[in-house]
Amino acid sequence: MKWLLDVLRGAVIGLANVIPGVSGGTMMVSMGIYDKLIYSINNLFKKFKECFRILLPYLIGMLVAIVIGAFTLKKAFAVYPLPTNALFIGLILGSLPIILKEIKGEKIGWQGILAFLLLFGLVVGLKLVEADNRTAISLNIGTVLLMVVLGAICSAAMVIPGVSGSMILKTLGFYEPVVTEAIPAAVKGITGGDWNTVFTNLGILLPFLIGIVCGIFGIAKLISVLMKKWKGRTYCGILGMVLASPVVILLDKNNWWELDKSGAVLGARNTTVWIVLVSVLTLAIGAFVAMKLGGDPEPVKE
Repeated sequence: MKWLLDVLRGAVIGLANVIPGVSGGTMMVSMGIYDKLIYSINNLFKKFKECFRILLPYLIGMLVAIVIGAFTLKKAFAVYPLPTNALFIGLILGSLPIILKEIKGEKIGWQGILAFLLLFGLVVGLKLVEADNRTAISLNIGTVLLMVVLGAICSAAMVIPGVSGSMILKTLGFYEPVVTEAIPAAVKGITGGDWNTVFTNLGILLPFLIGIVCGIFGIAKLISVLMKKWKGRTYCGILGMVLASPVVILLDKNNWWELDKSGAVLGARNTTVWIVLVSVLTLAIGAFVAMKLGGDPEPVKE
């Protein structure tokens, strides 16, 4: 049962990483597994069997959810953006008791307050400068190297609570080519036996994956050091980023405006009473799921 719950937790993290504005790191915090996963990543080569056994169910859940999310979430956000976003806001808000419990009794000082304000502003600022542009990708050596760099940047954002790797991709114009085009195309190519399409899209996805792996190990080490030396202040910064996440989601103009394929505003979205009620329900469901999958932070064995 615990293994299955860990797969489900991984699926929540995977879905969060697909959605611009939602952070996989935030979901890790909300479910009380953040310290454990950071520890397992940092010690993977020292204690391979133990750490791989811990990470495996989360990785399975993440991979399945990312593939499914690449196919389905685009439509869900296009047709029912407010209820869908409300679900993830609920998941985020459900993490607050866990974060506050980690801060309680720790030294904060003015540095903790400053970390909270700066990182809250950073996350909101990233959303405000987000572009609706889409960058065309052609497969060549330059693209391969670019995908490695983008993967490393996005992996850091995926691990840091409150910062969305997908939002960074969207800001740089690579969200559609990588997430909603390359992943579905590769899967369809495999199921349909179109290997030319598979290899073309894997030429984009594999370098991106290599960058993600490299970036995750780098940022996990940094966070581990910060947690050991300045745990309270680090969690203040995390709290700032987590609280900024719902603001970022609500700033998404797709919630309030009808958009054409280019992202241009066609008019105000018809937000009915029923849509609002359903959104309140999905918000409550998200908070409930966060509490059920979360609970007290899981202890880390040094």
